[in-house]
Amino acid sequence: MCGIVGVLGQHQAAPILVEALKRLEYRGYDSAGIATINNGKLESRRAVGKLVNLSDLLVHEPLAGKSGIGHTRWATHGVPSTKNAHPHQAGSVAVVHNGIVENFRELREELAQLGIPYKTDTDTETVALLAQYHLSQGDSPRVAAQKTVVRLEGAFALAFLFHGEEDLMIAARKGSPLAIGHGDGEMYVGSDAIALAPLTDRITYLDEGDFAVLTRKSMEITDKNGVLANRETRTIAIDSARVDKAGYKHFMAKEIAEQPSVLKNTLQNYIIADGTNIELPANDIDLASIERLTMVACGTAFYAALTAKYWFEKIARVPVEVDVASEFRYREPPVAPGTSALFVSQSGETADTLAALRYMTSQNATIISVVNVPESSIARESDLVLPLHAGVEIGVASTKAFTAQLTVLALLAIKVAYAKGVISEAQYREYISDINRIPGLVSQALGIDTAVQKVARKLATAQDVIFLGRGAMYPIAMEGALKLKEISYIHAEGYPSGELKHGPIALIDKKIPVVVLAPMDSLFEKSVSNMQEVMARSGKVLLLSCQNGLNAASDGTWSTLTMPATPELIAPILYAIPAQLLAYHTAMAKGTDADQPRNLAKSVTVE
Repeated sequence: MCGIVGVLGQHQAAPILVEALKRLEYRGYDSAGIATINNGKLESRRAVGKLVNLSDLLVHEPLAGKSGIGHTRWATHGVPSTKNAHPHQAGSVAVVHNGIVENFRELREELAQLGIPYKTDTDTETVALLAQYHLSQGDSPRVAAQKTVVRLEGAFALAFLFHGEEDLMIAARKGSPLAIGHGDGEMYVGSDAIALAPLTDRITYLDEGDFAVLTRKSMEITDKNGVLANRETRTIAIDSARVDKAGYKHFMAKEIAEQPSVLKNTLQNYIIADGTNIELPANDIDLASIERLTMVACGTAFYAALTAKYWFEKIARVPVEVDVASEFRYREPPVAPGTSALFVSQSGETADTLAALRYMTSQNATIISVVNVPESSIARESDLVLPLHAGVEIGVASTKAFTAQLTVLALLAIKVAYAKGVISEAQYREYISDINRIPGLVSQALGIDTAVQKVARKLATAQDVIFLGRGAMYPIAMEGALKLKEISYIHAEGYPSGELKHGPIALIDKKIPVVVLAPMDSLFEKSVSNMQEVMARSGKVLLLSCQNGLNAASDGTWSTLTMPATPELIAPILYAIPAQLLAYHTAMAKGTDADQPRNLAKSVTVE
């Protein structure tokens, strides 16, 4: 959530900052701004809305200077406005901030008693005011920033710039990610490597509680205890961080289309060349000893975990509890011996998921993570990291990362089943063979794109949509509903088909489209029975099934979409594709922004 960039450079900072912020647009934002130092003078420019508004402002009111910080804000405290946009400046200090200062009211009261007024509605202004107060008391910029940071409660990533200090930037991190980039006589700060990719391929990730003092030629980091710390500087793969739409109208469309190649890459990193074995990254975990599994995630990742529950319980015979991270972290549930905890997060920085991980670590649980960013906080605090190998995902509504999560979780379930001796060698190889069919079947599924567009134009006129699925298709129904909500703003809900008659059937009328996900699996007949109940009440059924399924059950439906026939194991992965396409083309029919839907952020690093 939000984006931070900082530059101590040899060239004019403003254009570099704006370009870096553009690379962070995928995180979601509603205002933007930059601050620079020129001849010792600290100045800022801020604008509401898209970055083009900030760019236009800089044409008329340019900012010179080779040192600067920038920010894209997603409003938490205070409405989107120029006064609430970052950077926040108080006297001779400017600050950009990701996260939430939970004790800002208490700090405001203290500052008010000192006769220091505030001008904005934000929690971040408190950081700038507090740092300026310490400067006014004679403290150096470094000491002022240190005294400020130790007073803050909550989650934050911070970058400070000071009047008269053209070769100094201070950064701090607690709960929200922050990276330092190393150039040739230059230094950079960024929320993630994507922002810094055009500038450098050498990155240092700050650990929890780190405080960094930067000049163009030096970096000094102290840990949460104030002790000097050495943090590894890594060389990142620039190509993996480069982002462009490759001719597509939206990143979401590109990321949907590239799923066959993405999933092929994922599989190649886990299945050996002859297709006989699944190999996980090096670890010390005895998979056979896993007696029970607690899976924790948020949003789309939560639905991936719910889907995986069916695989782990049915194939590996391991009992699984799945919970939303924001609820799990406060329940403080008892953890039985032999419990392993699995955390799913595209970014690896999701605040609630990370907090839940740390709770399970405190309970001595084995920690497994499924992430798309191997350098992320969740990955660094795990016993076993299972990377998605999906490449950078820019669209806020997850697509390729979701199907990659499902694929990796399916591989893990099969591997655990084999390690525990629950399945035979022949079954193990059959499952691997099924998994290896994913890229080709996904490519076939994408062939319904034109048919989906026709349905989506009709779907765009609906006010409510219901998705139904049975078994492992139930989480996919919820994911389909979430995608439609996220980018088209149509109210949608996903239900287990068998639950229909226990309440949701009261919603059915001739105006509400009902999307039924019904592959020809062991529950097909049950799904068809529930679909018949909808049609008996004049419901508009959109049936998704293979040709044999449509031949058996399409009579009386409003519309159909023909899916490839698929092994039951991988049906949830395959049926995620039409759910994504329905959401995307419905959004296109309504004219909404598929890549940056309102009020949403790609990486939620606060509660």
